[in-house]
Amino acid sequence: MNQVLKEEVQGTATILDRTEKSYKKLYLESYGCQMNFSDSEIVASILDKHGYQTTRNFEESNLILLNTCSIREKAESTVRNRLKSFNALKKNNPSLIIGILGCMAERMKESLLEEEKLVDLVVGPDAYRDLPRLLVEVEDGHKSVNVLLSREETYADISPVRLDNNGVSAFISIMRGCDNMCSFCVVPFTRGRERSRNPLSIVAEAKELYKNGYREVTLLGQNVDSYRWNVNKKGEIINNENPTTDFAELLEMVAHVDPNLRIRFSTSHPKDMTDKVLHTMQKYKNICNYIHLPVQSGSSAVLKKMNRGYTREWYLGRIDAIKRIIPGCAISTDIITGFCGETDHEHKETISLMNKVKFDFAYMFFYSERPKTLAQRKFEDDIPLETKKARLQEVIDIQREHSLESNKRQIGNVVEVLVEGPSKKSNDFYCGRNSENTMIVFPKENVKKGDYIFVRIKDCTAATLKGEIVLS
Repeated sequence: MNQVLKEEVQGTATILDRTEKSYKKLYLESYGCQMNFSDSEIVASILDKHGYQTTRNFEESNLILLNTCSIREKAESTVRNRLKSFNALKKNNPSLIIGILGCMAERMKESLLEEEKLVDLVVGPDAYRDLPRLLVEVEDGHKSVNVLLSREETYADISPVRLDNNGVSAFISIMRGCDNMCSFCVVPFTRGRERSRNPLSIVAEAKELYKNGYREVTLLGQNVDSYRWNVNKKGEIINNENPTTDFAELLEMVAHVDPNLRIRFSTSHPKDMTDKVLHTMQKYKNICNYIHLPVQSGSSAVLKKMNRGYTREWYLGRIDAIKRIIPGCAISTDIITGFCGETDHEHKETISLMNKVKFDFAYMFFYSERPKTLAQRKFEDDIPLETKKARLQEVIDIQREHSLESNKRQIGNVVEVLVEGPSKKSNDFYCGRNSENTMIVFPKENVKKGDYIFVRIKDCTAATLKGEIVLS
């Protein structure tokens, strides 16, 4: 039983008494991408059926699991420090079990389990169904590991326990793994090859979420544009008795669940995003006018080293198509500064691309070499850290200007907002997002979570719009 469900039955003493007596306590922390947070909900569902109730208080837990990310060195350092602090709890609670899940689990299993002795349990992204068995092994005094990768969609039949969410928005995993082999990325090694989920199970999950009061879903995949059901990589039909489905068709199927269910998706890959997807977005009002399209670099030479599969010109062509087919669509991106051998000129190409596109917002990082990647094997990480950081700061400063400029254009406009709940800064204000994925804060009035309202924008920062509710 998750925290939200606990709150829903708070007035029913008999139910609370029964769960408190029969359940062990599971504490989950998630790091990295949205897929990890979605996977944690699957883990909570699996363990719920085997006697574990989630808790937000790690000090009362019997089992601590960290769902980890290996995309950057800083993320791994954070997790390692967190594990050390959790191990200190074992002095007063020797039976406490500590484990890691996800990408870091697969990549660093020997180090964390045998050398540093920070964990009792190591479980890769495709092995969560095996958690109950592995926990029995740990309770019997053995260290347990399962990091085997699967060639099939692994969790399509599991209804996730929704953790730490607002009861309005939820993730739906539509595929797992990645085939792109970007030279800087460990994901293909830690999550395996691409496998798509049956579209009917995706639609069924969206219907169930809507029935339970959710009004927004985000379709998740490492590369959603590669989604294909009943079609192999060569474009051949696998089973002639079943229909085929690509990502544009899946979007349309989910859009038909209900006009009041908003649909978002992440992440898209520039080399795979088709006009068919853009036309589908334009056709349905409940598919949000927002695309996250990671560019990583504005230099074709750097993109080639990154093995991204497109050029600067191709990327700008995709941007032009988005703006032509979906006018007003918000676009965000990822940018890496200081990749192997990046020259000042190549960095300036990234700056010029930013100035040309003017992204609404961006996720920006300096390059962090990851073991076993193509970049680590083939290229020298030769850009000084201070240069990486200086280039990153320039990117951040420019993006802040563009984000503020984008938000200022909204002042005076009336926008539709899906209410998510109280603002983090004040209970006197509510917050929610528009179709373009911008957070909007407004004075609390007679509205509730899950309502669609109209807000007139009065002011803004680079990250947030501020307004007041108006009648529709």
